[in-house]
Amino acid sequence: MTTIITLFLAGVLLLALEVFVPGIVLGILGGLAIVAGVVMAFSLYGMDGGLIALLGGGVLLGATFYVEFVVLPKTRFARKLSMHATVDGTSQPVVADLNAILNQAGETATALAPSGYVTVQGRQYEAFSQSGYLAKGVPVRVTGLDNFRLIVTKNQTSS
Repeated sequence: MTTIITLFLAGVLLLALEVFVPGIVLGILGGLAIVAGVVMAFSLYGMDGGLIALLGGGVLLGATFYVEFVVLPKTRFARKLSMHATVDGTSQPVVADLNAILNQAGETATALAPSGYVTVQGRQYEAFSQSGYLAKGVPVRVTGLDNFRLIVTKNQTSS
């Protein structure tokens, strides 16, 4: 009986420590300890003793999860361990609004071979040239927008 109680307590302790230690190893070991206690109760005390141990282990496991996921997050200790700040940055610059930039004139900021950067309305955008290679400083016109870049074509000025 002492071994079964020890396995249950070790299982609960390991599950509780899993909150503070990264990874799932302690949680798996804790679950295995509780299962081993139930199996041992079935083998030593028969069906009645095993069912009582199974019920007790389930109640103990449920209480542990309740404390970990409901009670603990509301404590001051848990707030010290948690991050509350958010990151507002993005990995890509905001792509232009197509309605505001469609058919606008601009200029290549780098050579487009066929991708590079263009300047339109004072802002620099990543762009793709439908006209093929364009050198730096060539006038362009915005003809579309795909996922992350403008689609431009060489601006044909009348002479």
